[in-house]
Amino acid sequence: MVDELSLSEGEQRRPQPTLAHERGGRAERVSLIEGEQRPLPRQKTLALLVGRITTIKLAYWAALTFIELALPRFLDRPFDERFPFSIALAAVTTLLAIAWARWQARVIDRRVGGIERGVATIATTFAAASVVASPGSLPLLLVERARSLEGCAPGISCHLEAILLWVALFAVGFVLIPAVFAFSLRGRTRLA
Repeated sequence: MVDELSLSEGEQRRPQPTLAHERGGRAERVSLIEGEQRPLPRQKTLALLVGRITTIKLAYWAALTFIELALPRFLDRPFDERFPFSIALAAVTTLLAIAWARWQARVIDRRVGGIERGVATIATTFAAASVVASPGSLPLLLVERARSLEGCAPGISCHLEAILLWVALFAVGFVLIPAVFAFSLRGRTRLA
């Protein structure tokens, strides 16, 4: 025999979240009672934040590295003629990463809730971005270092612009993308 728990009137009106597989995979809208606030960040919320920003940055670095590795195979031209394409493709990749970061910062997870902007979430965004995802830029550095040596005397870099491109992309990935993510997080507002 199962004892029934008595629920207060507020608990009876509040929809109880369930996992998607318990609903047969269907998504449902969960509404909050007027004046009720979203839950404050918890460990799971901060883990979601770290996962999102890390995924965005690792995908950004991987895409840039892939582009730089593939470009000479598609454009059989010297470095000086190929470099403007590198810049253009890096700019497009950066815009896509920024748009993805802005979107992911505002998405509400069904099980965890939304991520609200605050000191803890902003600090976590930058900590995760620097500690976890920034080493993902090292393969791109190796590729750009090789590009800086193309057509040069042995051991001498004659295409410093390849290294400067990496420095600029590192700054974008290290500062700009996490900043866009952090400041795109939802502010602490009450839902109506």
